[in-house]
Amino acid sequence: MTRVAAIDCGTNSIRLLIADVSRRGPLVEVARQMEVVRLGQGVDRTGMLDPAALSRTLTAVRRYAEICAEHRVEATRFVATSATRDAGNRHTFVDGVRTLLGVEPEVVSGQEEAALSFAGAASVIGAEQARPLLVVDIGGGSTELVIGDDVPRAGVSLDMGSVRLTERHLRADPPTGKQVKAARQDVRDALAEAAAEVPLAEVRTVVGVAGSVTTVTAHALGLPEYDRDRVDGAELPTPAVLASCEALLHATREERAAMGFMHPGRVDVIGAGALIWGEVVSAVQRATGDLPTVRTSEHDILDGIALSLR
Repeated sequence: MTRVAAIDCGTNSIRLLIADVSRRGPLVEVARQMEVVRLGQGVDRTGMLDPAALSRTLTAVRRYAEICAEHRVEATRFVATSATRDAGNRHTFVDGVRTLLGVEPEVVSGQEEAALSFAGAASVIGAEQARPLLVVDIGGGSTELVIGDDVPRAGVSLDMGSVRLTERHLRADPPTGKQVKAARQDVRDALAEAAAEVPLAEVRTVVGVAGSVTTVTAHALGLPEYDRDRVDGAELPTPAVLASCEALLHATREERAAMGFMHPGRVDVIGAGALIWGEVVSAVQRATGDLPTVRTSEHDILDGIALSLR
């Protein structure tokens, strides 16, 4: 067994997974951490990483470096995604991570991000589950859709995410009908383009990963507080998922903040994340003509990064 650290730095959060991995078999989780740092704050508008966001994120990287040292990690892979890809001053962030962590951070392409998300989610889906799978990873700055059986067959990364869509459109509390309509049209236009790359009509199982999806799932399950064990692997009726997406989209900030399962760092962006998830599920439902349920997984790009180190 090799002890590895996987770090995923997205637009909204930075996450750490420490696990023991072997050449074959599932990874054994040792520690998992998540902090909402909003690295992508304003990137969609300015094309640059904000100094305050950089400071917050590098402070989290410093803490993660200490945790890795405490757990005697042998190999580390740091992956940065949408916000860093889009930023003209990403070299400042890359240099800071290299200094603090002692590894070269990878600013991965959307296709690589999609493949890692699929690998993580598919690693825990049993052989009895109908294939092909569609793994959907909704992040702060981008959304990945990947189809495959046990390995990816086709995938696409779309420039739509919970932070990006909130900053572009959903600025009122609650969002106005005009704002929702504009945001929904952006998502539908992106999904129409994605359908040319990813054959949605062939999908037999939809698996959603990452914070927007897990939060919608917690709402649909009626959880009084977040329970990772109940969310992971949940299979919910499609109408219940779509209803929760609409409820979170149209809730006020105060109403969302009062939900016991809601992470404070998602309160202001979950409406956009829920809109995206609802539109993806609806697009697959229309394409297949029959999508009775959708699944949620806590295993995502972090697991894919860790597995890549074995």
